[in-house]
Amino acid sequence: MRIALYQAQTGLDPEANARDLVGAVEGAAAGGAAMLFTPEMSGLLDRDRERAERHLRDEASDPVLAAVLAAARDKGIWVHLGSLALKEARPDGRLVNRGFLIDDKGTIRARYDKIHLFDVDLPTGESWRESAAYAGGERSVAAETPLGVMGLSICYDLRFPDLYRALSNAGATVLSIPAAFTVPTGEAHWHVLLRARAIEAGAFVIAAAQAGRHQDGRETYGHSLVVDPWGKVLLDMGREPGVGFADIDLAEVEAVRGRLPAIRHRRAIGEPELAR
Repeated sequence: MRIALYQAQTGLDPEANARDLVGAVEGAAAGGAAMLFTPEMSGLLDRDRERAERHLRDEASDPVLAAVLAAARDKGIWVHLGSLALKEARPDGRLVNRGFLIDDKGTIRARYDKIHLFDVDLPTGESWRESAAYAGGERSVAAETPLGVMGLSICYDLRFPDLYRALSNAGATVLSIPAAFTVPTGEAHWHVLLRARAIEAGAFVIAAAQAGRHQDGRETYGHSLVVDPWGKVLLDMGREPGVGFADIDLAEVEAVRGRLPAIRHRRAIGEPELAR
């Protein structure tokens, strides 16, 4: 089955970003893909929260989501819209970082709010406090797709293998990990963590990423990847924005899990007893 990934360089104007996303949907459909995957923060990428606030909407009125729903319907293609920053009626006023699984009729089949929030100070001097602006999600999500059961996650979730254990235990054979990885963490950890998640779960990992220098001054790592259940990289899109394609053989999941049945060997493990 053919899939497409959109490696984006999302900017400050949601209308321009929506046009780029619609173009990616059209390109994916023209290339014969059954499904398109887009990165985290596909609608707006802006570290200036006051400036970003002017563009943010709730789910019902977000123009980027509306544009992608219409494009998926018009082109008859499934889309995993990696995530959007959205307003919600919350007492603390925080946003949600929400991904959407959209079918070929333009219907939302599943939503996932990013659980793990990126609060970190990097050696480069970069400091990120997602929890200051976003509320974390509270549940994992898996859904039926043309590729089989797909587990949803977003970026920093990648570092928490318990989430992917739960998703594969729930039947997920494909794991989608849209991201906007920084360059230092990407260079150090992106490839090895994505391959590890694929190997541990015996599942395909599909990771559409942001790439390059953005209008708000940040730089993201790129290298959107497709990894097979054995850990082999089938697609690496490097650092340039665009649409890439990969052909995946869904029978590989059963083949790999048959050769290496680690999922069947999983056991519940409690807290360790500390020897003194």
